Amino acid sequence: MADTHLYILTGASRGMGLAMAQQLLQPDHTLLCISRTNNAELAAQATQAGCNLEQWPLDLAQGSAAAARLRLWLGRPGARHASATLINNAGVIPRIAPLSALDPDDLAHALRVDLEAPMLLSAAFLAATEAWSVPRRILNISSGLGRRPMASQAAYCAAKAGIDLCTRCLALEEAHKPNGARVCALAPGVIDTDMQVQLRGAAAQDFPDRARFEQLKSGGQLDSPQAAARKVLAYLARPDFGSEPLADVRG
Repeated sequence: MADTHLYILTGASRGMGLAMAQQLLQPDHTLLCISRTNNAELAAQATQAGCNLEQWPLDLAQGSAAAARLRLWLGRPGARHASATLINNAGVIPRIAPLSALDPDDLAHALRVDLEAPMLLSAAFLAATEAWSVPRRILNISSGLGRRPMASQAAYCAAKAGIDLCTRCLALEEAHKPNGARVCALAPGVIDTDMQVQLRGAAAQDFPDRARFEQLKSGGQLDSPQAAARKVLAYLARPDFGSEPLADVRG
């Protein structure tokens, strides 16, 4: 049997992450999904598609444990793949309010999931696969909010800006290696997910930009999770993926 293409995807239990997982269910793929919960329907779809699927129900707020498990799993004897790709997609936002009003534990949790976990998983992935002679890629799902400020979004903006700069640093590091990974932080556009519901439901006095997000919804300007997933995976498949460490599906 030919070696499969390995995809490691976080936040695959709902929204765009679930849509990406479903679209990656192909016979020549091995898909490892890391989310807080397993998805029974996804497992059934994988069986039907002939795709090797593994799901880890992990809390990415405990990023060190997830990264350690990933490094061991990648280093297991007999692991062979035609390529290896890590997609850091999982993300949360704390309660939408000025930084001064946020609960410290909620703020810390968001930063662990949105910034610390992707960095830890990337480090584990790169270390475990460095000797592999196959193509390797890291796709970090970023956001336009990592590239422009917004009131009451300090945590999310800071985390995504951190992901962007981390990706740029990784690109410089990997460029000096014989088989360096190609890396990119990609903004996926505006998507009709639970996060958008959270933004539209924020108190107007706490979130000055709420009306803008209401207009995006009422104006039909939000991509479905399935459409957004297709755009992201199409960008990942481009032959020039990684030539620019920061990108946006909207061009």
